[in-house]
Amino acid sequence: MLLSVDHVTRYFYDQPVRAVVQSHRLRPSQFDGQKLIRWDVTVSDGQKGGGFRDGAGDWVQGWTVQGPVAEILVQVSGQVETTDLAGVLRGHKESVPPHCYLRGTHPTTADAALAALGEGLTPDSDALATAHAISARISDAIAYRPGATEAHTTAAEALALGEGVCQDHAHALIAVARSLGLPARYVSGYLLAGDDGSPHEASHAWAEVHVRGLGWVGFDPANRCCPDERYIRIGSGLDAQNAALIRGIARGRGEESLEVSVTVQARQISSQTQQ
Repeated sequence: MLLSVDHVTRYFYDQPVRAVVQSHRLRPSQFDGQKLIRWDVTVSDGQKGGGFRDGAGDWVQGWTVQGPVAEILVQVSGQVETTDLAGVLRGHKESVPPHCYLRGTHPTTADAALAALGEGLTPDSDALATAHAISARISDAIAYRPGATEAHTTAAEALALGEGVCQDHAHALIAVARSLGLPARYVSGYLLAGDDGSPHEASHAWAEVHVRGLGWVGFDPANRCCPDERYIRIGSGLDAQNAALIRGIARGRGEESLEVSVTVQARQISSQTQQ
């Protein structure tokens, strides 16, 4: 499937700041399920700095905007050809050992209620079946409802509330998997929503669980499936903050606010693209 992405993030400051430094994870991952056709990232009045591929295999790019500046526009536009690998992250190069993703973080700490979701599961005998079962239990326990939670809501809080968004589903799955000794991580990306190809208005998140002998496998409890050709994988981390597409710091006293718009659409694959 050929997917096109238009992602715009606008930053506003109530008074001009002296400078802004940003770190971007905005380039699609390199693995067998994704072929990059075209990809452009621009930052209004920005200076492109150094970039590197980190131990998780993600491309990290630095940007600087010299002030005084009261508004910054980050635009992402591109096309990616995707293939359904049933959630398996095949052909992805990284150097961080899977056991590093057993380390907990505040949003992914498993309380008694989260740990209870893993009761009766046997990851030592069948890790893949266990991961599927965790994802299904999270889907049942946390109803998807936009706006139900906030950016800093933890997995335990979302489970207690009984509803949340894709970030909460991913955090909860990670918490339960790690409590059972399965390495798990947060993934940021994009999703084409709807079988009719209608535009999707937000970026998306899911989780990956490491299965010995198979590697990393993605699970999306919010949609009760594994990532397929509708998904574009961008980057990963221990939790949402660690895997954020854009991170930055502003030098000045201005209070920051932002607006985000994301559209993902399916396109027809041309003969030139297939060559």
